[in-house]
Amino acid sequence: MFDREQFIADLRGALAERSRKAMVEIVGRAVSDPAAIVRELGEPDKAGVQILHQTPELTVLTLAWAPKQVTLPHDHRMAAVIGMYGGREDNMFWRRLSDAQTFQIEPAGGEALGVGNVTLLGRDIVHSVVNPLDKISAAIHVYDGDLLTAPRSMWDAETLVEKPYDLDTVTKGMPIQERRR
Repeated sequence: MFDREQFIADLRGALAERSRKAMVEIVGRAVSDPAAIVRELGEPDKAGVQILHQTPELTVLTLAWAPKQVTLPHDHRMAAVIGMYGGREDNMFWRRLSDAQTFQIEPAGGEALGVGNVTLLGRDIVHSVVNPLDKISAAIHVYDGDLLTAPRSMWDAETLVEKPYDLDTVTKGMPIQERRR
């Protein structure tokens, strides 16, 4: 059974222990029962971001990706744990080119996440996301900092040149809502 308050308390405990492994395990337990998450948080019926928890130390979001949605390459500058509870999320990883003057990136691999899958992204990861399905995909995203206020970067889709992060551009205007109880 997924309980939002207990989930956040468990994550805060893992964060206090500085254990990313524990954070992955907590998210893994949650997404192992997708129906329980849906009962607690509701079935996503449109693309959007819901803020479940936001402090300087921890941000917990649910992201619902629209069918065939693609994000620009972006960074977080903090560790992230992503757990899928609906659909699929394909991550393409990027690495910075060695020429520091260009501020460009190049492809460096990827990982497909399906329901019940969890991944840990390190502080320096640059990635872009695709929902390859014809339906909404949903995931819990956990960050070890305040993702929504942190200075970050994104990369132009055509030139792959770095520029300041703009949430509306990356999420293509998906609504961001704070979920209160």
